[in-house]
Amino acid sequence: MSSKKIGFWSVWALGVGGIVGGLFPALGVVIQIADAGAPLAFAIAGTIALITTYAYAKLSVAHPCRGGTVTFLNQAFGLGLFSGTLNLLLWFSYIIMLSFYLQAFGSYGISLFKESTQPIWKHLLISLAILGTTGLNLLTANYIGKSQIWIVSFKLGILILFIIMGSSHMDFSHLQPASVSSLQSIFAGAIVIFLSYEGFELIANTAEDLVNPKHTLPRVYYSVIGFVILLYVLIALVTLGAEPIEQILAAKDYTLAEVAKPIMGQFGSVLMTIAALLSTLSASNATLYGSARFSSVIAKSRGFDGSEINGHDQSSIGLFITSGITLIIANFFDLSRISTMGSAGFLLIFAAVNLANARMHRYTKSKQWISLIGVGICLVALGILIWFTLQTDPQTVWVLVFMVGVAIGIEVIYYLSKNRQLHL
Repeated sequence: MSSKKIGFWSVWALGVGGIVGGLFPALGVVIQIADAGAPLAFAIAGTIALITTYAYAKLSVAHPCRGGTVTFLNQAFGLGLFSGTLNLLLWFSYIIMLSFYLQAFGSYGISLFKESTQPIWKHLLISLAILGTTGLNLLTANYIGKSQIWIVSFKLGILILFIIMGSSHMDFSHLQPASVSSLQSIFAGAIVIFLSYEGFELIANTAEDLVNPKHTLPRVYYSVIGFVILLYVLIALVTLGAEPIEQILAAKDYTLAEVAKPIMGQFGSVLMTIAALLSTLSASNATLYGSARFSSVIAKSRGFDGSEINGHDQSSIGLFITSGITLIIANFFDLSRISTMGSAGFLLIFAAVNLANARMHRYTKSKQWISLIGVGICLVALGILIWFTLQTDPQTVWVLVFMVGVAIGIEVIYYLSKNRQLHL
């Protein structure tokens, strides 16, 4: 890998790219859950993300390295069953969410082709997307950052144009308090929306490639989350104000493309489809960038201490392994259920990261009570997500149980194979 560094805007674009990609597949679902309370659900979810961002900003400055979350957990809890299980669970969650983005990319992309050829094109588009982002990640971090700036700038331009033009088409009767869902539904929707915020965690993996991380990282974290909260709330307001709820729900899988028609015309709808493709692609790029780097950190913490294996950089090996598994899952598995529990895995990880910062608050110069609140909020959010899933699709919860069980099993087998004492 090249030693070229990346600056504020490259990392900012990487963070926004990793977050906004989840907007397109999630918006319709959240409106279905929270009704006209969707903008409030966005704001609540953003507040949860902002609290967790505090822990990430402090830990990233204290430990500026490619490992990100993996390093934070290892430093706070040591190399044991607890941190090892969470590290593997994080990697599993990344692969699942990466596959989710790629399937969304394929689903939007096939609308450009004849219906009879769409099944073939979907697999082809998914495969080309993962191969393309893998090739991009073999380049220097500088090239990755520049590509994100262009992609994110284009898609944000379309979304901002949608907000500006849509503000003059709003029917405020659609937003009357009488139509707002119950508080319970709004909180349930907020947890679903939180899944669209989780990409901010990827920023931690850029610290080693970043110019002046101590000064730049906190600014990136808070500006990214603040901007995305505002963007999400405005898009939700315009979407709800442009069309009746019934029409929005009829097209919930492609909500923004459908709502863009009366606001921006057919050409605008095509532009929104392109924005969706770019969003899911840039989110895939950002996710792959982060997961490849911390997978090499996991390998090093498990005894693979050399920077190269058979002449290959460990980050490249982690990249190929992650891409290969994702290629299989994205093409052959139904992720509509798995993605929900993958996000549940992230909430569990975020609770642990908040706990890590609370434990090391003197070293990271943090206010312990903020991170302890973050622990509680993430665990409550996880509980709400599991409760909501049990009410709507109880079998999906077993996916989370399976993920955690496999992570624990791999760690136990590792310790037994190395004849090491098993400890938490």
